Amino acid sequence: MTSSIVPDQDPQITTTQPSLDGLDTARVVAVPQTLTVVEAIEFEQTVKRHCKSEPTPQTIIVDLSQTNFIDSSGLGALVICYRTCQTERIALILRGVQEQVRMVLSLTDLEQLFTFEAAEGQIEAPTPKPEMRFMALSTHPSVASRGKRAMDIVGAVVGLGITAVLAVPIVIAIKLEDGGPIFFKQVRCSWMGKRFQIWKFRSMVTDAEARKAQVKNEVEGPLFKNENDPRITKVGRLLRRTSLDELPQFWNVLQGDMSLVGTRPPTPDEIEQYKVPEWQRLDVKPGMTGEWPVNGRSTVKKFEDVIRMDLDYQKNWSLMYDVQLIVKTILVLFSKKAGAS
Repeated sequence: MTSSIVPDQDPQITTTQPSLDGLDTARVVAVPQTLTVVEAIEFEQTVKRHCKSEPTPQTIIVDLSQTNFIDSSGLGALVICYRTCQTERIALILRGVQEQVRMVLSLTDLEQLFTFEAAEGQIEAPTPKPEMRFMALSTHPSVASRGKRAMDIVGAVVGLGITAVLAVPIVIAIKLEDGGPIFFKQVRCSWMGKRFQIWKFRSMVTDAEARKAQVKNEVEGPLFKNENDPRITKVGRLLRRTSLDELPQFWNVLQGDMSLVGTRPPTPDEIEQYKVPEWQRLDVKPGMTGEWPVNGRSTVKKFEDVIRMDLDYQKNWSLMYDVQLIVKTILVLFSKKAGAS
């Protein structure tokens, strides 16, 4: 949860309407100093309201000249508003973007998505300075924690060593079953929605994605899960039951896209269905394990329960808490409760 590191203030989204010239209409939406979940919800509602207003504006200008902090909820609101404007064929322009906000957009590869405009008196939209990186990463203390990163590196190196040993029988088993690819890669989303390629040992048939529509989803909301998914191979069921399919993710941890402990890494399709508050789960890096795998990976059927667990992790986070979750994960793997994610 991020509100504890942001100064308290009364959220205030203001709107001005420039003079109309024929059918050329525009709206300016001024954003306050911080754009976190409360302000982000109001901001999203304001933009959507203008998109449906009469006469329909040709342009909506988001004035960020006073905004110096944005978390994943604020970023989610910007993305949702961008999609809404695209649907309504309305131009969305970000005006007066401060360095902190520009850095977040740059780090999450969203900078190229938006059109920028300098504020009055501003020569051009600022290029983020390297020293702004820490401020941009301060959405949650775990993201900037050197101790957590050091633990991730050590754990990833050890994990990759174990993977190298176990990979030989796993590769042979996968190849003998159907001769298909050894690894499965998929686009997932990391901190603030930044996309990356996640790696696993393949546990499904080679045309699993094409057959996804034929499988019933047993989880409510954006998640997709079926305990008896017919696409899973015989070798894959063993790999999932023991979580051996996830061993290649130690490489994702070493690269910094994931952590040993965090939230579940969502797919871009899932994020497209998120409402603004649900973006809060992206304030931290995704993990190989976390609250959900330890406390009911196979029994949780509602997306709101997953969100609650993810936010609980953010609230309770500490290095010692990460260690506790790692230990619990090992105990779960050696119990009858072990299962696939």
